[in-house]
Formats: sequence, structure tokens, C-alpha cells
Amino acid sequence: MKSFKYIIIAAICLVYYGCKVNYSFTGITETPETFQVNFFQNNADLVEPGLDQLFTNALQDLIVNQTSAQLVTSGGEVIYEGEIVEYRIAPMTATAENTAAQNRLTIGVRVRYINTKDEEKDFERTFSFFYDYGASEQLTGSIKDTAFDEILERLTQDILNASLADW
Repeated sequence: MKSFKYIIIAAICLVYYGCKVNYSFTGITETPETFQVNFFQNNADLVEPGLDQLFTNALQDLIVNQTSAQLVTSGGEVIYEGEIVEYRIAPMTATAENTAAQNRLTIGVRVRYINTKDEEKDFERTFSFFYDYGASEQLTGSIKDTAFDEILERLTQDILNASLADW
């Protein structure tokens, strides 16, 4: 009877440890040991000073916060590089007097993703996102900060999802 009890306990342990399911709230299926984010130069027709550094830092911070990968300056298992290719402000909606009621800031980034362990996962893509604000508002101060925060959050999350997540 005692041996039967041990067999049941052993069977439960085997089932418990043998049936492992990996859950991830971020969708990241495999995390590299190291990653590298090269500086994203601003090559847009309209250059916003400091945007290049803001974007580069935002991408590094997101990957550090959502993966266990270590940021390195060279020799990364996965490498992100590219440039800012679009910074545009355009009117979006008009009033009855044919003036702009709303403006849209659009930022686009061309990304080259290099996976040194599996080159089939490499890609080059352009990611773009926008922020709408009132035509009577100036894109300065807190409005500009909010616009950059929302756009960079979306751009970096889209890049992470395209490169490391199984979406």
C-alpha cells in the first residue's frame, strides 16, 4: 500500500513537471540573450532636434523592460538599426470656413532587424504612427511631449512585436 502511494505521488509529479505551458502577456516567444540598438539617425525631410536620441532610447528601454535580454553596444544576438524617415505635420479635418480643425503629426521609422542566430527572421520594414491635435494648438510643450510619448510607445511596441513576438 505504501509503494502504491509513492507511485501515485511520483506520477502526479511527472505529469505536473512534464506538462509545462509557457504563458507570456507580451507575446514574446523567444528572448535573445543580448540585443543591440544602433543609433537611429533622423533622415526625415523635416528634422526635429533630439527625436533621433528619444527614439533610440525608447526602443532600448522597451526591450530592456519587456524581455530578459541584455543591452550591448556591439555583438548583439539581435540588432536593430535604421533611420527616422518621416516627420510630417498635416491638416486632417476642415471647418466650414475651409480651415484646419485638426492637425496630425506622423513619424515613420525604417527598421532593419538582424537576428544573428536565424537569418530567416531578418526584416527591413517601415513603421509609422500618428498623433492628432487641435489646429489652434501649437506642437510645443506638453502637447509635443504627449504626442512623442504616444507615437514612440506605439512605434517601439510594433517593432518589438514584429521582431520578437509571435503575433
